[in-house]
Amino acid sequence: MTLAATIMPSPVGALTLVASDAGLVAVLWENDDPLRVRLGPLVEDAAHPVLRAAADQLRGYFAGERTSFDLPLDWRGTDFQKAVWAALLTIPYGETRSYGALARAIGRPSASRAVGAANGRNPLSIVAPCHRVVGSGGHLTGFAGGLEAKSLLLALERRRDELPL
Repeated sequence: MTLAATIMPSPVGALTLVASDAGLVAVLWENDDPLRVRLGPLVEDAAHPVLRAAADQLRGYFAGERTSFDLPLDWRGTDFQKAVWAALLTIPYGETRSYGALARAIGRPSASRAVGAANGRNPLSIVAPCHRVVGSGGHLTGFAGGLEAKSLLLALERRRDELPL
């Protein structure tokens, strides 16, 4: 099955958005390892309705106007990965969780390393906020977009929370 794709500029570099007819499949980084998220053939289609909605919502996020996303998601992974990725959606904007906390949230308290591996394969970066997952001491750990992008995303969310109402 061929998937639709488009590239959008962002403060963290060019992002490749990928969608099926069912929903958003991936948000990939400019220098993403092609083996991290395996998708198959992609066809450029900036007019795809899911891709247009995703680009609009991501622009709103980067502008500090959006704290969550309302998009149909087409997860592609194992049941365990999907459970981890769904748990990412429960981490509130501007907050972080450790891998251990995420493992406990999915009912697998001893699976921190497996949670880390699934988090690293999250195909929906930013939308499913894997950047909000940090090491047990609160330190930044590996991130497909790079630690600089992770730091920028976390800083963006902190600044939004600090704006006066």
